[in-house]
Amino acid sequence: MIEILKAGLFGIVEGITEWLPISSTGHMMILDKIVSLDVTKNFYSLFEVVIQLGAILAVIILYWNKIFPFKFTKRNQINRRNKNRLEEINPIDKTREFKIGKILVDLDIVFLWLKIILACIPAAIIAIKFDEVFDRLFHNSISISLALIIFGIGFIIIEKIIKKKEFKIQELKDITWKTAIVIGVFQLIAAIFPGVSRSGATILGALLIGVSRETAVDFTFCLAIPVMLGASLIKILKFGFHFKMQELIILGVGVLVSFITSLIVIKGLIKFIKKHDFKIFGYYRIILGLIVLLFIH
Repeated sequence: MIEILKAGLFGIVEGITEWLPISSTGHMMILDKIVSLDVTKNFYSLFEVVIQLGAILAVIILYWNKIFPFKFTKRNQINRRNKNRLEEINPIDKTREFKIGKILVDLDIVFLWLKIILACIPAAIIAIKFDEVFDRLFHNSISISLALIIFGIGFIIIEKIIKKKEFKIQELKDITWKTAIVIGVFQLIAAIFPGVSRSGATILGALLIGVSRETAVDFTFCLAIPVMLGASLIKILKFGFHFKMQELIILGVGVLVSFITSLIVIKGLIKFIKKHDFKIFGYYRIILGLIVLLFIH
């Protein structure tokens, strides 16, 4: 029973820290020092990655209309919609669509997925090949604390630089191929150095090249879907599918709690960022980095 409660606590921390740009790795390291799960080292390595599935499910549900390109519509509704598009010129609505039978395909979302895949390529190639090497070299309290502090300072500096600038990219569909590649490179940095925070790195990279805060958050969340699904799948394949009953229960509780927590946190961050900037997360990262460096190390 105690281990199940611990799994729920890990799920809460994962659901909060995965989406805020504050490093889930740093927080999970601290939590593991305080209330470590009574499981094998191999299973814990799997657990801390696979509970991300709950967080990903939350993104898929909340962003469904932005990431699913197919709409199943009756033929006469499609024809009427196309007719209205021809008769009424609306400069604000630039959605590109085409139909395949009774299916309406949103080209903007199709291209969004192509850009997401493009942004994933650098991290996918490097991380899959050198994942264990990076873990061995950088998965320690000193590296994590330095990553927390450096990127915390980065957020504070970037927010001061862009404070009075107008963002060039205001919507997901405005993200260019070049922008996607640059954000992908920042994601690669997070894949190499634990503590950077995947969401923190991609948001920071997006802000640097003129993406608005809201769009940076949206693209980061969408980008997480293939990345975290892939990471979870790799861990499961390495571990194998031979789980003990207690391990399955612990994993299930962690995933469920992570899902529920993520729903709340994602909605909260979207509302927060409409009125505020990321400086508060920068200060928080610096404080957390110092805690990890001084106490955990």
